[in-house]
Amino acid sequence: MKAIILAGGSGTRLWPVSRYGLPKQFIKLNGAKSLLCQTVERLAAVVPLKDIFVITNEAYLFHVHEDLKAVSPAIENNVILEPVGRNTAPAIALVLKYCLEKLKCAKDEVIFICPSDHIIQPVGKFAAYARQAEAAAKTGSIVTFGIKPDRPETGYGYIKKGVRAPGGGGVSKVEKFAEKPDLKTAEKYVAAGSYYWNSGMFAFTIGTMLAEFKAYAPEIARRLGATLAKMTADFKNMPSISIDYAVMERSKKAAVLPIDILWSDVGSWDSLPEVIKPDHDGNVKVGDVLTLDTKRTIVMGESRLVATIGLKDLIVIDTVDALLIARRGQAQRVKEVVEILKERKRKEVVEHLTIYRPWGYFVVLEEGPRYKIKRIVLKPGQKVSHQLHYHRSEHWIIVKGTARVTLGSKTMLVHENESTYVPKSTEHRLENPGRVPLEMIEVQNGEYVGEDDIVRLSDIYGRKQ
Repeated sequence: MKAIILAGGSGTRLWPVSRYGLPKQFIKLNGAKSLLCQTVERLAAVVPLKDIFVITNEAYLFHVHEDLKAVSPAIENNVILEPVGRNTAPAIALVLKYCLEKLKCAKDEVIFICPSDHIIQPVGKFAAYARQAEAAAKTGSIVTFGIKPDRPETGYGYIKKGVRAPGGGGVSKVEKFAEKPDLKTAEKYVAAGSYYWNSGMFAFTIGTMLAEFKAYAPEIARRLGATLAKMTADFKNMPSISIDYAVMERSKKAAVLPIDILWSDVGSWDSLPEVIKPDHDGNVKVGDVLTLDTKRTIVMGESRLVATIGLKDLIVIDTVDALLIARRGQAQRVKEVVEILKERKRKEVVEHLTIYRPWGYFVVLEEGPRYKIKRIVLKPGQKVSHQLHYHRSEHWIIVKGTARVTLGSKTMLVHENESTYVPKSTEHRLENPGRVPLEMIEVQNGEYVGEDDIVRLSDIYGRKQ
């Protein structure tokens, strides 16, 4: 069995912590490891590490590499690159083609599809369910995990369990898929006892899913007949459709395995108490937080002390450049905030003040109409692209480590407490030849200091602009 993790989503329902530039799957929400790292480690209890792959897009590629490397350097390159985001059905089709062509899998190989940003415990119980799903998939079913609901939840789709499926093992036919319901309908679903939350996890053989694409998604099936290279080149023309709509809601092979386990897709701030234990007052506190006479409130502080007094049933999420305050039960409306920010072209919806790059990261310390000040951290052995800027000059001050600086045709070493100057339109490159992170302060000055004023002449990470 091959385990495939879907890691291309933007995850903005947890704004302002999760943003397009650093979505939920890469955030350390409930501990020292990202949700993606937790997913990889969980799947490692089901299949060998070498059989775990992540499908993602170009924008998140280096984040995925870093997280896979953190689990095991041996799987750092177990990545399937999606040319553009086209929803889960085309992504799964690309996975099938990759497994057939690159991994030389047979058509009876079971593929287990898993989102990258869920929290599931305990791992041992999850692994046992995954093996049940594998066994059922070998009989020709497309098995989805149905989570036993413990409340009438309006934020999830539901699956109604039907008659027993071939092969047994607790797997049943799917009688129907139901869209996210209103509260009254959700209460009826829970009372009925035959409805389960749709987890977005699937198990099927390659041959079974190929046949279902042919039957129900011919545009996708047609492209599966090409080589992987041709399919990738034509990927932008794929229909943008979820696997539920494309196949699952129409297939006669859809089956559900009900599972009784701690599961959360952390779909909103309201769900945080499911995965982080509240204190004796019912408060969930993350970061440097002080609460007085505060009840049933979620408080997250990113970089400074957050103190609350006399609050009840609120959500307070504080980041360096944005603060969210909402009433409990209203967190699903964060998506409305995100849409408004997108319309207004606000950068807070796209990126944080700390921005990660393949070579390290930088923090915007201050910015004005004609200047920007950054703290830049370059990992050992890494280098930024060979580049130039038309609209700004830069001053570099080395705070820690040693920099190798190329200016035009000249290369020099710049040490701690030394500085150098990069004039406008001058080709330059910054490298860290040492064994410790290089830290420096960059002061930009010019008529335009946007991040897109970069002409990359060469780049070891393959980036163009």
